[in-house]
Amino acid sequence: MKVEILAVGRLKEGPERELVNRYLTRARDQGRGLAVTGFDVVEFAESRATRPQDRKIEEAHMIRQRLSDSVFVALDAKGQVLDSEAMTKKIQVLRDNGSRSLSFVIGGADGLDPDFVKEAQSVIAFGAVTLPHQLARIILAEQLYRSMTLMSGHPYHRA
Repeated sequence: MKVEILAVGRLKEGPERELVNRYLTRARDQGRGLAVTGFDVVEFAESRATRPQDRKIEEAHMIRQRLSDSVFVALDAKGQVLDSEAMTKKIQVLRDNGSRSLSFVIGGADGLDPDFVKEAQSVIAFGAVTLPHQLARIILAEQLYRSMTLMSGHPYHRA
């Protein structure tokens, strides 16, 4: 199964991008023997529409074009808070049920279009706080790496 992160907004060169890349490289290495591949990031330009709702609709349209037949998980502050083991289980179940690709979607400054979120296979949150997309991307990359280590029995996860 191919895993990717679809994110509205661009991460500038610097420590944030380096950290995301470090975790995704580690996830790629761990995922190799687990039939989990990819761990790529696809960035979408933020919409220039004037109204926030119009921006969210335009951004959702761009993301939908990329998704095709991919199962997707939306990141949203109103989503379900999962611990690392539960997130890992979701990934394993999708992989074991034959999903070919899994996309994690991070919205822009205005969040994701509510109608688009309803189309997601699941909606998750990293707690009740609202995170800037840069931090959400870092946390997601780390959790993907953690999931691969849990699936492989690697000692990284110590809960």
